Amino acid sequence: MGQASIRAGLVALIFFQSVSTYKLVCYFTNWSQYRQQGGRFVPESIDANLCTHIIYAFANVSSGQINRAEWNDDTTYEPLNHLKTINPHLKILLSAGGYGEGSKPFSKIAASPVRRLNFVNSVVRYLRENSFDGFDLDWVSPEEGDKKRLVNLVKDLSTQFKREGAKGSNEKLILSVAVQAGREAIDKGYDIKAISESADFINFLSYDFHGSWEDATGHGSPLYKGKNDFGSSSYYNVDYSVKYLKRKGAAAEKIMMGIPTFGRTFTLASRHTGVGAMVSGPGTPGAITREAGMLSYYEICEFNHGAKKERIDEQAVPYSHKGNQWVGYEDITSVRGKVQYMKANNLGGIMIWALDLDDFSGSACNEGNYPLTAVVKEELNKKN
Repeated sequence: MGQASIRAGLVALIFFQSVSTYKLVCYFTNWSQYRQQGGRFVPESIDANLCTHIIYAFANVSSGQINRAEWNDDTTYEPLNHLKTINPHLKILLSAGGYGEGSKPFSKIAASPVRRLNFVNSVVRYLRENSFDGFDLDWVSPEEGDKKRLVNLVKDLSTQFKREGAKGSNEKLILSVAVQAGREAIDKGYDIKAISESADFINFLSYDFHGSWEDATGHGSPLYKGKNDFGSSSYYNVDYSVKYLKRKGAAAEKIMMGIPTFGRTFTLASRHTGVGAMVSGPGTPGAITREAGMLSYYEICEFNHGAKKERIDEQAVPYSHKGNQWVGYEDITSVRGKVQYMKANNLGGIMIWALDLDDFSGSACNEGNYPLTAVVKEELNKKN
């Protein structure tokens, strides 16, 4: 064997050994392309070597079929698929649903075997026509009566993906399912064991435990319960939710634990600034994301100039306040801790919502491009 062949073999071996066995599943949203300069995000903004899976959110569901949501989806799909020429190991999925849609597009479809089959066939056809590697079912807030319907839809998607993949030379399409955190939401809408058996993995939305819909400050994604959390409030943290999801039948290796690259914000109602301080409503919208009650990580870095930064030690997360504005968020330290927690609990990986809310350009936080997502990847690749 020649020296060149030996070197090539060693490089391949080193690469193989350095690749994490964990998944890093990263969403990005189709509305982020409309943000003003500094926040505008398009497929060309994506680092092809950062995530193992990218999920494009969201496709449209109408008349029982999946179809394009944006006027320029055709031109978006092309550069998105180009990322796979840079990183051949990258998988790109298309998501349908989300908080804006709720149960509306899926409940009627899933109620009928015929409508389910028509929808599933439209998904397979659409994914193949547009070179996607899989589908993410983001049926948010299923009602009590939807629990069985959701399972039936997941099973039909799984069955058809296996059948279609066995017929030709294409790899089987990947199926992921988004599941809300929170004991009440899980009990109400999800048969976790059945979903876990059919889906390739679960994108666990382990955030939004607190927010401006409440009358007091609270961190949106605390790792552990707070010192003043009792009764049902002790459910509102990542640790409890992950353990409860496993208790309900989710296979640990299929759980992608969600980490947000955004913070939940409040307007304070008094001089009190700690956790549990009374609020008058959501925080002021960010200059770029323009949504009351939340800020992207790059907006939080700007906010933190002149803000008082604090840590909730027992919950392993930070918050900041300035004037009457309060934001709970993730930083590099809290993200490291969450990835270490995920590994210690033998989960399958991390899910990021969303790439377009991280400091993707590196211009705001002085921590490099994609600082939160990049530290996830760094921790995932560690041997410990």
